[in-house]
Amino acid sequence: MTDPAATDLDDRATDPFAVADAAAAVIRERTGADRHDVALVLGSGWRDSADLIGETLATIHNTDVPGFGRAAVAGHSGVMRSVSIGGTGRRALVYGTRTHYYEGEGVRPVVHGIRTAAAAGCTTVVITNGCGGLRPEWAPGTPVLISDHINLTATSPIEGPTFVDLTEVYSLRLRAIAKAIDPTLDEGVYVQFRGPHYETPAEVRMAKLIGGDLVGMSTSLEAIAARQSGLEVLGISLVTNAAAGYSETPLHHDEVLEAGRAAADRCGRLLADVVGRI
Repeated sequence: MTDPAATDLDDRATDPFAVADAAAAVIRERTGADRHDVALVLGSGWRDSADLIGETLATIHNTDVPGFGRAAVAGHSGVMRSVSIGGTGRRALVYGTRTHYYEGEGVRPVVHGIRTAAAAGCTTVVITNGCGGLRPEWAPGTPVLISDHINLTATSPIEGPTFVDLTEVYSLRLRAIAKAIDPTLDEGVYVQFRGPHYETPAEVRMAKLIGGDLVGMSTSLEAIAARQSGLEVLGISLVTNAAAGYSETPLHHDEVLEAGRAAADRCGRLLADVVGRI
């Protein structure tokens, strides 16, 4: 006879939302906060910008939280922080890294941080990334609001017959707030490739032909999971380099990090102001 208790444990081990609930419970215990309000996912080039959001009240190593792993990409931080939002009594849950689909662990780990944020009480998530730009006017170090995405990973974080409307993945309301803070911000369509290799010039031309303005290896799967969980999403790309075929030099991750360092102050102030007004 099957042990009902053992069956329940097996179900919890394979249910991604149960794992997110367990992770949120650890975050509540370690931070002393019953809930967090806004989550931020800091992509390549964004790490230093988080310091301007507010006072860090607690820091947790990812490996201490169920479902999270070490940072796998140079320039990412393997900790999450609970940050006070401008003395309002609200809290931001700031992830210093993400799991990328190209790491080969499947889709669930890629969106685990998003589902944990929802379980921790967040109603909004700000997803950032470093990316290649397809418009010559976007020099390295230019932040761009994501207006929509094209998911070329050939997968989805949603399992089973759960049909989620993606008409407005990236919130018009939040984009309006960001533009009110910085009227110079442009918008663009983000195209997610699987990676980890950079795109070929032909693939970049294809992305442009199908309506893309930005190319990278993250974000769209997280945004889909956020909408499934009812989170309002703001996506911001930092153009760290011209995409293949638009750049005169070979692509290298070091230039991604350098562009992030150069733009840290502008990006940090933008994030701080946006989070303060959400």
